[in-house]
Amino acid sequence: MVEQNFRFAAPLADRFYVMEHGRMVEAFAAKELEAKMPVLSELLGV
Repeated sequence: MVEQNFRFAAPLADRFYVMEHGRMVEAFAAKELEAKMPVLSELLGV
């Protein structure tokens, strides 16, 4: 699934991929989500 609404998609996903300008800039498993939140906050502005 491709979804811009991270808060909607987060509980449904096993893996996360962050794209910026058509390139994948971050990829991680759901179990890594908490540790990656600082990076996601910077990239997504959440």
